[in-house]
Amino acid sequence: MNIKKIAFYLCLLVVFFLCAPTELLAAPSSKIKAKSAIVMNADSGRILYAKNPDKLMQPASLTKILSLYLVHEAINAGKIKPTDRVKISVDAQLTGGSSMYLVDDNETALEDLIKGMAVVSANDASVAVAEHLGGNIEKFVEMMNDKARELGMKRSRFINPHGLPAEGQVSTARDMLKLSRAYIRDFPGALNIHSMREYTYRDITQQNNNTLLTQCTDVDGLKTGFVRAAGFHLVATAKRENTRLIVVVMGEKSIKIREREALRLLEKGFRKSLKKRKSVPKQRKLDKFTKT
Repeated sequence: MNIKKIAFYLCLLVVFFLCAPTELLAAPSSKIKAKSAIVMNADSGRILYAKNPDKLMQPASLTKILSLYLVHEAINAGKIKPTDRVKISVDAQLTGGSSMYLVDDNETALEDLIKGMAVVSANDASVAVAEHLGGNIEKFVEMMNDKARELGMKRSRFINPHGLPAEGQVSTARDMLKLSRAYIRDFPGALNIHSMREYTYRDITQQNNNTLLTQCTDVDGLKTGFVRAAGFHLVATAKRENTRLIVVVMGEKSIKIREREALRLLEKGFRKSLKKRKSVPKQRKLDKFTKT
């Protein structure tokens, strides 16, 4: 092989390493119990940690992030308004799982349904919103899959708007990270809702399942999920010293492990992201994780 060819291949190697995604093992994979996990600096787009990020799994209620993306997009486009009165169909009322108890309601304000979806993961609200925006569930699901492709969620497929178990409904931690980053970027005001610790509707108060909101003042979102076949999921986002991180953990064995590992990854991610900023004062640690 002549010198020119050697130089050519060396250049190719340099380009590869410069352009390849940078993944920093912020914590040994063996110590992270999640089946799949990924951490990103949302500002730079840098991946700080990844474990099986492309593993196909049922997304559970993380699905609602995509449904809410479509709702906020339609509001911004002027197609619907938060004050719209949304008809509550029998199908919506009879949806199983987590609920905001719409059984006795003929119609409800869209803004209340959005809070129900974001804070208490209400499946009945998800169906009502899907029917309002899409005309029917099937059309709304088409909109979901179209948006997923547009956002680069290459390995995801959605069958319903809420995430209840459905054959063929799958996603990955990497795809959920792409969705969450776009959601926060395009609709930052939505975090005002996702960060609510509780929501009261019709005199029924329910707690936000994302109890990291009570464990750490840096955390301001985003969404939890659970189905028996996949385990416990969490998309957590936190902002410290003008740096925002997003953590996705999927397939955890319990809520406590899900939250503990998300906090560990956030802390390690902030250490890595902030140590490069010499002007930043010594950062405080995340609030100590406590049992609930």
